[in-house]
Amino acid sequence: MSPVLVTAKTAFLFILPQYNVSVPTADSETVQYHYGLKDLVTILFYIFITIILHAVVQEYILDKISKRLHLSKVKHSKFNESGQLVVFHLSSVIWCFYVVVTEGYLTNPRSLWEDYPHVYLSFQVKFFYLCQVAYWLHALPELYFQKVRKEEIPRQLQYICLYLVHIAGAYLLNLSRLGLILLLLQYSTEFLFHMARLFYFADENNEKLFNAWAAVFGVTRLFILTLTVLAIGFGLARVENQAFDPEKGNFNTLLCRLCLLLLVCTTQAWLMWRFIHSQLRHWREHWNEQSAKRRVPAAPRLPARLVKREYGYHENGVVKAENGTSPRTKKLKSP
Repeated sequence: MSPVLVTAKTAFLFILPQYNVSVPTADSETVQYHYGLKDLVTILFYIFITIILHAVVQEYILDKISKRLHLSKVKHSKFNESGQLVVFHLSSVIWCFYVVVTEGYLTNPRSLWEDYPHVYLSFQVKFFYLCQVAYWLHALPELYFQKVRKEEIPRQLQYICLYLVHIAGAYLLNLSRLGLILLLLQYSTEFLFHMARLFYFADENNEKLFNAWAAVFGVTRLFILTLTVLAIGFGLARVENQAFDPEKGNFNTLLCRLCLLLLVCTTQAWLMWRFIHSQLRHWREHWNEQSAKRRVPAAPRLPARLVKREYGYHENGVVKAENGTSPRTKKLKSP
């Protein structure tokens, strides 16, 4: 790799030179990177870039669509949230899939735990992780800029913190390969969910994508749990190098593996519990609505030309008595 190309990449990434190393290969030397404290400067730089891109998407895409839909304040806030996340998840899924394929992690699943610790990262892997951390950190000030309702802030803070913990954990514990696969699965499901919400806001009778998301959600939880147990519980447990050495980036001990499995399993169980709870509530509301419609009796209708009176009724402009005969006027008798 030529020095000019390496310099251009590091300048674009805004990474300082001491966090790269030349690794000799059969053909030539490959420049790889590892993390350090000066990554915080890179993340701060891309936080500002992400805020600018967020504003561009909001002004030129989402605001124009929401004006045509005439949404309420609550739906307008959720529409903006889902619109931003659809753009982010779609770009992240495409980017993550490209990285996973080009790095060969799909064709060789053993590479997820073999040769651990994975201290040195390629350019695209490191760049992907720094951009992910920058995006979820930028979501914190966006809660203020977007004027999110107080009721929605705790829910959004939960998801932001969960993403930050898992992404930063995979990056700092040198589990970047496993983290890429898990993010690809998670982002694919989230993209489908927010797309379903956008279609629902456009047409409230359109719930087909929600049904598809509900089917995919449970399968994704199963895949994430299976892959995590396979890589951490079995793969890393068979690696020869099992020692706690932070200087070399090795965290492959029994305690660390148990903590990681507990974190991932607890998160997936919590997400599954919230999913089941929301589905049961949705079905309960739908069932109550259908039951209320069945209980309302149909009001009896009188004939259009029939109007009831105290002494009889009118029919075709003629006064009728109760027995159907026309009332006759009584003649007064002379005294």
